[in-house]
Amino acid sequence: MSRYVVMGAGATGRAVAALLVERGVPVRQITRRGTGLEHPLVERVAADARDVDRLVGLVAGAEVLINCAMPPYDRWITDAPPLAAALLTAAERTGARYVMLGNLYGYGHVDGPITEDLPMAPVSAKGRVRARMWLDALAAYEAGRVEVTEVRAAAFLGEGVLSTFTLSIAPQVLAGEVACYPGRLDVPQSWSHVGDVASTLVAAAQDTRSWGRAWHVPATNILVRELTERFAKLTTSPDPRLERLDRDALLTLAERNPLFGELVEMLYATENPHVLDSTDTERALGVTATALDEVLLATARGLAR
Repeated sequence: MSRYVVMGAGATGRAVAALLVERGVPVRQITRRGTGLEHPLVERVAADARDVDRLVGLVAGAEVLINCAMPPYDRWITDAPPLAAALLTAAERTGARYVMLGNLYGYGHVDGPITEDLPMAPVSAKGRVRARMWLDALAAYEAGRVEVTEVRAAAFLGEGVLSTFTLSIAPQVLAGEVACYPGRLDVPQSWSHVGDVASTLVAAAQDTRSWGRAWHVPATNILVRELTERFAKLTTSPDPRLERLDRDALLTLAERNPLFGELVEMLYATENPHVLDSTDTERALGVTATALDEVLLATARGLAR
């Protein structure tokens, strides 16, 4: 039986599986279609995570369950809660230690650095979903039913990831086209490298201090404009042309593509400074942020494939 079960095979799920097998740890990777990392130590399994009994059977005997799966952005509110409930149930029934991949939405608007000890105070529908997922897991921990921790990441950078930068900025910069960002261009934002996300998930899974608390993935805090200019310089692309998408622009775009409408409620985070503090993770887990130039070059390589 696999020692670790990894749910999901997107960029983060694959990075977690790769990190584990590098250390000789067998992995069972579960996705809806049975995709995942191709490696002798990885058993790829097709399953619907909402089938709780099936999921329990697949997790049984594992030491750790790491969830890197999440529904499409426009279906978070409806699809994320049952997925979270099924995974939490599987961890409770099997005794597997449970590591959740989360984000910063549950904190809501924060003036100043975002630290793990801040309460959940969501100001968006998606933030309320994220907060509820964590609070339900924390309640199960406090009741003695499960050992659980959450690793919270900022906006993603790196090879194969999906984020505002990889979807609406980097490809356009490489092509010499106008790039658009849903938020202000001259306030600091936090960016997490997918490799650092994987490292934090695995480190948290292996540390006895993890349970019943959250960890922040070490991130780079930088203005969107500066990040874009740095990307252009590293990739020898033309000087970037970067424009802001405000609320009205997003609502107009949403008439043709509803996905843009999903970004409107998140403008509180991208129109104000959003600075992640990862001091606890760096000191306790020994994970530090990958150098930004290395991260941006990896992002470019992923887009070129």
